[in-house]
Amino acid sequence: MRLNRTLLSTALVVVALVVQVSVLARLQLPGAVPDLLLLTVLALAFVYGHVSGALIGFGAGLLADLAPPADHAVGRYALVLCVVGYLAGLARPENGQLRSAFAPMAVVVVAAVGSTLLYAGVGALVGDTAARHVGLGGLLFTAAVYDLLLAPFTVPLIMALARRTENDPVAEASSGGNDVAAGWLASGTGLRIGNQRGGLRVKAARNRAARAGRIKGVKRL
Repeated sequence: MRLNRTLLSTALVVVALVVQVSVLARLQLPGAVPDLLLLTVLALAFVYGHVSGALIGFGAGLLADLAPPADHAVGRYALVLCVVGYLAGLARPENGQLRSAFAPMAVVVVAAVGSTLLYAGVGALVGDTAARHVGLGGLLFTAAVYDLLLAPFTVPLIMALARRTENDPVAEASSGGNDVAAGWLASGTGLRIGNQRGGLRVKAARNRAARAGRIKGVKRL
């Protein structure tokens, strides 16, 4: 199971990094670049918890520091994603299932803003003042908007893959394992079709038993 977790996390991080460097960074969008790597770390931390989230974040950030065209000190983004992964793992629900879309979306916004501020702060400590020339306010706003728009299409899918690899009983119990991030998309309705069908069967059986009791003259309270 640990091996599956490591392989899946590594594969998702590598794919996210390749897509971000080769596709998202070339879109030439105003302000920040949509951070698919950050969203991947958040999704895995939501499933695996704060310790694994910190380790995955550190590894993902280190790969980003080494990937061309890196123009900053090695370890800078590794520190940022390590902190983000740890804090996001602390927001993991106790039952392992997200029942509301508000909480994870709020975490995405906070992580986008916080990672940008932390990255700029670490850069200021090592003498990198690029954020001042670009405009920190514009970077914060665009980073939050881009990540918020990208999150619904990536975070639930990554969480679903992580749960299935882990053989999570929550994933198997919810809708036959078809949508383990239903709380994200359903915004906390908590409805389960399987449970409704089971309830209908039990109710029908009770009705039949009640009719049989009345036929036999048994008084039911």
